[in-house]
Amino acid sequence: METRGQRYRYVGPAELRELVRAGGEGRSIRSATDLGEWVSALAPDELAEPFTFVVDDGGVLRLSPRRSEHVVCAGGGEVLSAGEMSLREESGRWVVEEASNQSTGYCPDVSSWPAVAEALDRLGIHRPPGFTQEVVFRRCNSCRELNIVREKDFVCVFCGEDLPREWNVGEPW
Repeated sequence: METRGQRYRYVGPAELRELVRAGGEGRSIRSATDLGEWVSALAPDELAEPFTFVVDDGGVLRLSPRRSEHVVCAGGGEVLSAGEMSLREESGRWVVEEASNQSTGYCPDVSSWPAVAEALDRLGIHRPPGFTQEVVFRRCNSCRELNIVREKDFVCVFCGEDLPREWNVGEPW
Protein backbone atom coordinates (compact mmCIF):
# COMPACT_ATOMS: atom_id res chain seq x y z
CA MET A 1 0.00 0.00 0.00
CA GLU A 2 1.41 3.39 -1.01
CA THR A 3 1.59 5.94 1.79
CA ARG A 4 3.91 8.56 0.37
CA GLY A 5 3.03 12.20 0.34
CA GLN A 6 2.94 15.01 2.80
CA ARG A 7 1.28 14.34 6.13
CA TYR A 8 -1.00 17.01 7.53
CA ARG A 9 -1.46 17.51 11.24
CA TYR A 10 -4.63 18.95 12.74
CA VAL A 11 -4.43 22.77 12.91
CA GLY A 12 -8.03 23.57 13.86
CA PRO A 13 -9.63 24.58 17.16
CA ALA A 14 -8.62 22.62 20.27
CA GLU A 15 -12.25 22.15 21.31
CA LEU A 16 -12.89 20.10 18.16
CA ARG A 17 -9.86 17.90 18.83
CA GLU A 18 -11.43 17.15 22.22
CA LEU A 19 -14.33 15.44 20.40
CA VAL A 20 -12.01 12.60 19.31
CA ARG A 21 -12.88 9.32 21.05
CA ALA A 22 -11.34 5.87 20.63
CA GLY A 23 -13.51 3.92 18.21
CA GLY A 24 -15.29 7.07 17.05
CA GLU A 25 -13.27 7.66 13.91
CA GLY A 26 -14.71 7.51 10.40
CA ARG A 27 -15.45 4.22 8.73
CA SER A 28 -12.31 2.72 7.20
CA ILE A 29 -13.11 1.74 3.62
CA ARG A 30 -10.83 -1.08 2.52
CA SER A 31 -12.93 -2.47 -0.33
CA ALA A 32 -15.84 -1.58 -2.59
CA THR A 33 -17.89 -3.99 -0.45
CA ASP A 34 -17.03 -1.96 2.68
CA LEU A 35 -18.24 1.16 0.91
CA GLY A 36 -21.47 -0.49 -0.22
CA GLU A 37 -22.22 -1.81 3.27
CA TRP A 38 -21.50 1.54 4.92
CA VAL A 39 -23.55 3.55 2.43
CA SER A 40 -26.50 1.13 2.56
CA ALA A 41 -26.73 1.63 6.34
CA LEU A 42 -27.07 5.42 6.02
CA ALA A 43 -30.31 7.36 6.09
CA PRO A 44 -31.44 8.55 2.64
CA ASP A 45 -30.92 12.23 3.54
CA GLU A 46 -27.27 11.50 4.41
CA LEU A 47 -26.72 10.15 0.89
CA ALA A 48 -27.90 13.43 -0.61
CA GLU A 49 -25.00 15.36 0.95
CA PRO A 50 -21.25 15.06 0.50
CA PHE A 51 -19.35 12.99 3.05
CA THR A 52 -16.47 14.08 5.24
CA PHE A 53 -13.39 12.10 4.22
CA VAL A 54 -9.78 11.69 5.20
CA VAL A 55 -7.04 9.53 3.82
CA ASP A 56 -5.30 8.42 6.99
CA ASP A 57 -1.53 8.21 7.36
CA GLY A 58 -1.71 4.57 6.25
CA GLY A 59 -3.37 5.49 2.97
CA VAL A 60 -6.83 4.21 3.98
CA LEU A 61 -9.94 6.18 3.02
CA ARG A 62 -12.18 6.98 6.00
CA LEU A 63 -15.69 8.35 5.59
CA SER A 64 -18.14 10.03 7.96
CA PRO A 65 -21.44 11.87 7.47
CA ARG A 66 -20.92 15.46 6.28
CA ARG A 67 -21.41 17.23 9.58
CA SER A 68 -18.62 15.21 11.17
CA GLU A 69 -15.35 16.92 11.99
CA HIS A 70 -12.32 15.84 9.99
CA VAL A 71 -10.22 15.42 13.14
CA VAL A 72 -12.83 13.01 14.53
CA CYS A 73 -12.99 11.12 11.22
CA ALA A 74 -9.19 10.77 11.39
CA GLY A 75 -9.20 9.69 15.03
CA GLY A 76 -7.03 12.73 15.80
CA GLY A 77 -4.11 11.51 13.71
CA GLU A 78 -2.22 12.95 10.79
CA VAL A 79 -3.70 12.55 7.32
CA LEU A 80 -2.50 12.45 3.73
CA SER A 81 -5.59 14.40 2.61
CA ALA A 82 -8.98 15.52 3.88
CA GLY A 83 -12.09 17.13 2.46
CA GLU A 84 -15.58 16.40 1.24
CA MET A 85 -16.70 13.80 -1.28
CA SER A 86 -19.97 13.17 -3.12
CA LEU A 87 -20.85 9.66 -4.26
CA ARG A 88 -23.47 8.35 -6.64
CA GLU A 89 -24.43 4.90 -7.72
CA GLU A 90 -23.92 4.15 -11.39
CA SER A 91 -24.69 0.78 -12.96
CA GLY A 92 -24.52 -0.92 -9.56
CA ARG A 93 -21.18 0.66 -8.61
CA TRP A 94 -20.29 3.64 -6.46
CA VAL A 95 -18.61 6.54 -8.23
CA VAL A 96 -17.02 9.67 -6.77
CA GLU A 97 -18.91 12.51 -8.37
CA GLU A 98 -17.15 15.40 -6.64
CA ALA A 99 -14.24 15.75 -4.23
CA SER A 100 -12.67 18.76 -2.55
CA ASN A 101 -9.85 19.38 -0.11
CA GLN A 102 -12.18 21.55 1.98
CA SER A 103 -11.07 20.88 5.53
CA THR A 104 -10.34 23.83 7.77
CA GLY A 105 -9.10 21.43 10.45
CA TYR A 106 -6.25 20.02 8.34
CA CYS A 107 -6.07 22.57 5.49
CA PRO A 108 -4.46 20.12 3.05
CA ASP A 109 -2.79 21.49 -0.04
CA VAL A 110 -4.29 20.75 -3.46
CA SER A 111 -1.18 18.62 -4.04
CA SER A 112 -2.72 16.02 -1.67
CA TRP A 113 -4.92 14.69 -4.50
CA PRO A 114 -2.62 11.71 -5.37
CA ALA A 115 -3.28 10.22 -1.91
CA VAL A 116 -7.03 10.38 -2.58
CA ALA A 117 -6.60 8.96 -6.07
CA GLU A 118 -4.47 6.06 -4.80
CA ALA A 119 -6.98 5.21 -2.05
CA LEU A 120 -9.91 5.23 -4.51
CA ASP A 121 -8.00 3.33 -7.20
CA ARG A 122 -7.15 0.59 -4.69
CA LEU A 123 -10.88 0.26 -4.03
CA GLY A 124 -11.74 0.19 -7.73
CA ILE A 125 -13.96 3.26 -7.36
CA HIS A 126 -14.20 5.51 -10.41
CA ARG A 127 -13.10 9.06 -9.65
CA PRO A 128 -12.47 12.43 -11.27
CA PRO A 129 -8.90 13.23 -12.41
CA GLY A 130 -8.41 15.69 -9.54
CA PHE A 131 -10.25 17.69 -6.92
CA THR A 132 -13.40 19.06 -8.53
CA GLN A 133 -13.18 22.00 -6.13
CA GLU A 134 -9.71 23.08 -5.03
CA VAL A 135 -9.36 25.11 -1.84
CA VAL A 136 -6.08 27.02 -1.43
CA PHE A 137 -5.13 27.51 2.23
CA ARG A 138 -2.38 29.85 3.42
CA ARG A 139 -1.36 31.22 6.81
CA CYS A 140 -0.39 34.88 6.88
CA ASN A 141 3.23 35.34 7.96
CA SER A 142 2.38 38.73 9.51
CA CYS A 143 -0.80 38.23 11.53
CA ARG A 144 -0.73 34.36 11.52
CA GLU A 145 -4.41 34.11 10.51
CA LEU A 146 -5.57 31.27 8.28
CA ASN A 147 -6.77 32.39 4.84
CA ILE A 148 -8.60 30.76 1.97
CA VAL A 149 -7.16 32.21 -1.24
CA ARG A 150 -9.87 33.16 -3.71
CA GLU A 151 -9.35 33.95 -7.38
CA LYS A 152 -5.56 33.63 -7.00
CA ASP A 153 -5.48 36.77 -4.83
CA PHE A 154 -2.68 35.93 -2.39
CA VAL A 155 -3.44 38.78 0.03
CA CYS A 156 -4.42 38.31 3.68
CA VAL A 157 -8.06 39.29 4.24
CA PHE A 158 -7.24 40.18 7.84
CA CYS A 159 -4.20 42.47 7.54
CA GLY A 160 -3.65 43.05 3.82
CA GLU A 161 -0.14 41.53 3.69
CA ASP A 162 0.93 39.28 0.82
CA LEU A 163 0.44 35.57 1.43
CA PRO A 164 3.07 32.95 0.60
CA ARG A 165 2.67 31.19 -2.75
CA GLU A 166 3.66 27.85 -1.20
CA TRP A 167 1.52 25.93 1.32
CA ASN A 168 2.55 26.90 4.87
CA VAL A 169 -0.41 26.11 7.10
CA GLY A 170 1.31 23.39 9.10
CA GLU A 171 4.29 25.54 10.06
CA PRO A 172 4.60 26.12 13.80
CA TRP A 173 3.45 29.53 15.01
